[in-house]
Order: sequence, then C-alpha cells, then structure tokens
Amino acid sequence: MSEPSGAAPDDLPEELPAELPAELWPDVQPDAARRLMLAGVESFARRGFHATTTRDIAGRAGMSPAALYVHFPSKAALLFAISKYGHEQTLLLVERVVARPDSATDKMIALVEDFVAWHARRHTVARVVQYELQALPEAEYEEVGQLRRRIEQLVRELITEGVASGEFTVPEPRTAARAVLSLGVDVARWYTDRMRKSPAVLGREYAGLVLGMLGAKTGD
Repeated sequence: MSEPSGAAPDDLPEELPAELPAELWPDVQPDAARRLMLAGVESFARRGFHATTTRDIAGRAGMSPAALYVHFPSKAALLFAISKYGHEQTLLLVERVVARPDSATDKMIALVEDFVAWHARRHTVARVVQYELQALPEAEYEEVGQLRRRIEQLVRELITEGVASGEFTVPEPRTAARAVLSLGVDVARWYTDRMRKSPAVLGREYAGLVLGMLGAKTGD
C-alpha cells in the first residue's frame, strides 16, 4: 500500500459520546482501554500524533493523565494498537472477498465496495491508521508494514487472476493494485459525516471507476 499524505479536518467533537459504538474494537477489554483508543483516534486525527499529549487523550476519555499508562505503556503504544487493529480489520476484509468462489471481476467489485465503504464509514479511525504511520517506532512500523504488504499482495494476485482469465487488461498488476488501494485509502482524507453520499453508494461508484481503470470486460 502506498504512503498517503494530507491533513485531517478539524471537525471532531471535544468529548467522547457516553456510549461507544459497539463495533469499534469489540474484543478490546476493559472498556477503559477502548475509551482510550477512541480518545487517541480523535486526538491524533485532530492534532496529529506529535502535537497530542497524553493529557489530551486522557482528558478526552474522561480519565486522569496517569490512567493511560495503566493500559498502554506509552502514547506510541496506543497509536500502534490503533494502527495494527485497523490494518488487521482491513486485511480480514480483503481476505474474505478474495476467498469467494466468484469471478475476478465480481470479487474486485466486492473488494472495492467494501474497502471504500470501510474507509468512509470509519473515516476518523482510517485517517489515523493511514496517515500517522511515520510516527510509529521502527519495530512497530515494520509489523504494520507486513500487514500492508499482505493486503497489497492479495489485491495484486486478484488482478493477476483477472488478467489471466481475460477479464482485466492492465500490463502491470503491482502498479494497478497500489492504485486501487490508494483510491480507497484517500477516501478517509476527505470524507466526513456531513457528506450526503453514503459509504455504500460511494463504494459502488468507486467499483465502477476501478473496473474502468483495470480495463474490465463488463459485457457487450
């Protein structure tokens, strides 16, 4: 996956909602750790990793500054937890699609629809996951990098499959895979909850664009 760039808009709430979305990190326990992860996401998305303090994060979560260290040894460890989890979710999404017994075209449509919709629906999380990578320590950066390379590999293999079957006509699957992923990742940079277009609709539109880019044969 290519390295994105760009700034996130300053449109986030100052305090966390009383009830956290159930689908955000459902297996992270206890609830205090989940609150800190969400507070970290919103703080990093607003100010960036380096400008955010542990006091900022704890305050947004409604906790004392020392509370963060009970669950995460450092601010960087919190960012790593957020980034790793986000990339694991994305990898699982891609793995589920490419495992389907469908044509390469149908799998690509489903992949782009799901990938784009995830980055739109979870745009704040995705902005941190995708745009704060350089703040990770070297070892943690490499671990996340392995997940990113696996995602790109699966997309490249799907495109190669489509080329072999005559469904796609791109000459370089590696470049095409990076372009497909970059399109989806960039949605997190500009999408907000104020958009009239839903994540699902956006995903369908992007799927059509990707098929055109891949030279897909969609019928007479």
